[in-house]
Amino acid sequence: MIRLATVVLFLVLNFALQFKEALAASTYNLPATFLQDGPASALVGQASNLTALNAFGISPVSIATDGTYYVVLQAGQISFRAALDTGSADFWLTSTECTNSTCMSVPRYPLTYASPTFVSINNNQTTFTIDYADGTGASGFIARETVEVANVTVANQAFGVVTDSNITLVNEVSGILGLGFSRLSEISASAVNATPFFSTLAQQGILDYPIFGLSLTRNATGTFALGAIDVSVVQNISQIVWNDVVPFSPIGTQTNTSGYFYWAIRMSGFAVNDTQYVPQPTYPGPSDNSSIALLDIGTPGLYGPYQDVTRLYSSFPSSRLVDESGQWAIPCDSSATVSFSFGDGTMFVLEPTDYIIGPAEGNPDLCLSWPKAAPPSADGVDWLLGTPFLRTVYSIWSYGIDYQEPPMIGLYPCNNASAPVQPFSVVESAFASESATIATTLPNFILSTPTYTTPSYAFNTSVPAVYGEIVPSELATSTYSPLMGTLAVNATALPQVTGAYTLFVTNSNGAVVTSTSHISQASVALGVPPGWSNAASRSVPGVGLAISMLITLAISTWMI
Repeated sequence: MIRLATVVLFLVLNFALQFKEALAASTYNLPATFLQDGPASALVGQASNLTALNAFGISPVSIATDGTYYVVLQAGQISFRAALDTGSADFWLTSTECTNSTCMSVPRYPLTYASPTFVSINNNQTTFTIDYADGTGASGFIARETVEVANVTVANQAFGVVTDSNITLVNEVSGILGLGFSRLSEISASAVNATPFFSTLAQQGILDYPIFGLSLTRNATGTFALGAIDVSVVQNISQIVWNDVVPFSPIGTQTNTSGYFYWAIRMSGFAVNDTQYVPQPTYPGPSDNSSIALLDIGTPGLYGPYQDVTRLYSSFPSSRLVDESGQWAIPCDSSATVSFSFGDGTMFVLEPTDYIIGPAEGNPDLCLSWPKAAPPSADGVDWLLGTPFLRTVYSIWSYGIDYQEPPMIGLYPCNNASAPVQPFSVVESAFASESATIATTLPNFILSTPTYTTPSYAFNTSVPAVYGEIVPSELATSTYSPLMGTLAVNATALPQVTGAYTLFVTNSNGAVVTSTSHISQASVALGVPPGWSNAASRSVPGVGLAISMLITLAISTWMI
């Protein structure tokens, strides 16, 4: 018994030590590496990238209570939570100059701290204003700071120092990290050499390859990979479906060349079970009669044009439009998959728990559902596919290379397209676990479908945009060797990292027991400069408790 207790104590303490070290390295550059540590245990997954410092990295992605996905980053060695957003391009943080209740509820960039890497632009007189589609916005001045995300560092990165905002931020999220193209950036338009964060990485050749990858989950097990793909999620690289990003003509006289504006791709179809539909684009001329879908991690929903959404819900018996915002309701026990296809026609499947929002409190047999119908948009983007879709895929965002390669989005399916539709018991269980009931009573009459006047197309079509076009500027530096050519994609050559590691333990019976864990954010103090101590550290929930319980178990076993 004493011998067994000694073995248990060794294994527990060894696991606790390695688990602590793994958490401390959770945002380091992590290639897919096997580490051997003694005869009793081994870790698969985490090691620092010593041969190519800052060439790629991986960071945990967490979900806030409002559906926002965020990472922890450093600005001037100060840690902040920032929401990821592929529908915008600018990085900004609330600052101590913003004193309204919205700003003061979250950690703020401390302007009273003389960060050694902070660089003023025009004595802090170069201003910016960012407006979002939901009517919220932020404003302030532009400065430069050293920014580190997933252990990848950019010096003198332009960012917005917010002095006023009406954007509601929760869970101590202090700002937004926009990952869009330069043409979408308000900061780039306001200051010289002020490219967005990911544009800077790509144009300066900092990454091994100008890509990032996103794994989104309903908990804290998602990952954000910079310059690499997470092979703990992508088990078969050959199943990635690659799509060219759609180029756009310039807006007005902004420039005399076409280029890339949104992370948007062509949608070739959508379906409910086996009933398939061809999208009807609002602006068939500029889009070559193709419907355009914007993929946006910053949108916690799905939106489509009335002409498509109405047809989609016609495949759900007893479905109906329930308010003027385009919200539809379906019977909660609807047994159907909703699918979207792009490019080559590969269908990406959403199960009921992916697209059903939850039951209406006053009508518990009816559930609100995605997608919502939206009025026509002047930019020609018909579909907006947010996190309900992006949770069903691993998405890879390739920035493109000047003179050589267009931007592309790779989609790796996480749902099994041939699996049976989820039974209603699974949906009910999800409602209960997520407290998904919506506090509303639906109208007891049928609403008519609204009609809208289609606005004039926003882009200057006298400068044509050619699908798949290769542009001479604004993308990644031409010193990269292209892997994502339009004729063939060499995805196996992309850098790889892993967001999970497996513990192998041989128990007293000689059997090997495995346990897989995901990288987690180490304990950090948010908004606190180095050397300051006027704020509490935000710890990883449950980690200390788990290690303490393991050690207690070992001591108890020793006492037997």
